[in-house]
Amino acid sequence: MTDLASGVTHFQHDVYPGKAALFAELATTHTPHTLFISCSDARVVPELITSSEPGELFVIRTAGNLVPAYAPGGDGIAASIEYAVAVLGVSRVVVCGHSGCGAMTAVAERHDLSAMPAIAQWLRHADAAAARVGSATADPVSTLVHANVVAQLSNLATHPSVARALADGALVAEGWVFDIGTGTVAVVDGTHSASTPAA
Repeated sequence: MTDLASGVTHFQHDVYPGKAALFAELATTHTPHTLFISCSDARVVPELITSSEPGELFVIRTAGNLVPAYAPGGDGIAASIEYAVAVLGVSRVVVCGHSGCGAMTAVAERHDLSAMPAIAQWLRHADAAAARVGSATADPVSTLVHANVVAQLSNLATHPSVARALADGALVAEGWVFDIGTGTVAVVDGTHSASTPAA
């Protein structure tokens, strides 16, 4: 806890004073422009990757950047998506996968997860992507990372608030893959081809 406490002290003494006006505004205003869904991996930091200020991104982080398809009853992920789109009115949503993803490695390499039933159940949300990729590829993990982003965008579109906003042209959805080793970000489309994100 010492390192975290030192970090808080650094923030309060060295960072906050330079952003005091921003935080004063954020105390009464919450208008992020983007819903950013990324992996929980500690190496993937959405605000750092996008050079975003506090208040600009509404972030959901899940193992494997998985987005369960909409189902009645709701859950924390569905509620967060609905809040970002229907209440906050974000105009963009990004699903961001990344290189070396432990979740996608477990799926691609068919790890034995019998001792981790919660993880095994959660990773079922990547089954559709895994089925599309199969095993006939030179780099199954990287291929699955890309395919999974596309699959999760499809799942995202099943959420009613997202479907309405997409149909109305009020929301743009895109998939990214962040390469940890190089710092590059590629936009992934439905064919798994990639390009650089637009500004």
